[in-house]
Amino acid sequence: MPESPFVDVPEALRQFAAGKMIVVVDDEDRENEGDLTLAAEHVTPEAINFMAKYGRGLICLTLTEERADYLRLLPMASENTSRFGTAFTESIEAREGVTTGISAADRAHTILTAVNPGSTAADLARPGHVFPLRARKGGVLVRAGQTEASVDLARMSGLIPAGVICEIMNEDGTMARVPDLITFCREHDMAMLTVAELIRYRLQHERYIHREAETLLNTPWGEFRTIAYASDVEEGESHLALVMGDVTAAGGAEAPLVRVHTHCLAGGVFCHDRCDCKQSIETALRRIGEEGRGALVYLHNGSRGFGIDRTITPPRMVLHRDGVTRGKDQTQTLRHTGIGGQILSDLGIHRLRLLVSRPTHVPALQGFGVEITEQIPMGEVVKTA
Repeated sequence: MPESPFVDVPEALRQFAAGKMIVVVDDEDRENEGDLTLAAEHVTPEAINFMAKYGRGLICLTLTEERADYLRLLPMASENTSRFGTAFTESIEAREGVTTGISAADRAHTILTAVNPGSTAADLARPGHVFPLRARKGGVLVRAGQTEASVDLARMSGLIPAGVICEIMNEDGTMARVPDLITFCREHDMAMLTVAELIRYRLQHERYIHREAETLLNTPWGEFRTIAYASDVEEGESHLALVMGDVTAAGGAEAPLVRVHTHCLAGGVFCHDRCDCKQSIETALRRIGEEGRGALVYLHNGSRGFGIDRTITPPRMVLHRDGVTRGKDQTQTLRHTGIGGQILSDLGIHRLRLLVSRPTHVPALQGFGVEITEQIPMGEVVKTA
């Protein structure tokens, strides 16, 4: 059987830095499409022609927010109502060195002009035949799309943080999905990388939280050292760790109890009758207090509307291509795993016994140097009087 075209991030970066085109595929909870992806500074007329001939989708230039602002690229629409918030700007053309603007050579020239550090807004005409996209600050850790992935790959390869992407369609005009993309990559000797893999890699290799404040908090279950963490990629996003005793498990001590809990407004504050979040927190703090050591990590819910829709309405489940039914918010799960892993590592917790509402699949934390030695069901959660 032919070798799988899927590669890890280091191999994708090696190919990207060398000027090779790769396919980046997003997840089932988005468009589940693959984009031909190339570092913008490596674009050539031949690359544009390949995208137009074999990709068949819209050829776009991805830029950082800072670069788009510097070039004075206004949003394509004053109100963005697209399903995934795709941030198109007004289309562009190089002012000099092009003819019709649509040829492969003209589009390559326009792209190179836009990413040239010496270019300014005056070097670009509007509208044109190249479609820029603004990548969110924080990249795939903030928005799990190919726009952000292409800019992340360029930055991580030591190149100008800008990419060229094009959706891949089948010959009949339908969108190419993963089975089609695997065949495509084999036919064109091309590597494929998932956005999820890029998220995992960045979470494991980049530190993006820092301590903001620390205080002591008296509770009915004892005194906890409370540490506030801030995110470097999501402005205004904060997380808490409530720590009791020595949690480092030094000298062969038993691994501490740890509970990781996601902020829930409906259940934690307003006591929604379908949610036991408040009781779960109280039970976890009581269990930690009884042992005299442990930690509760309280993660901010980055979802719009404080995640109320997820609390009140059960998340829609989808059947993944491996035949396993899962919830649709894989990206949020990955982010929470990464944030929780970085907080635990910062606290010196490398081995832990995880307090869970019920035995569950826990995303791997080994990349953060954290080992879960045991899952401990909290049992019936009982509200403390």
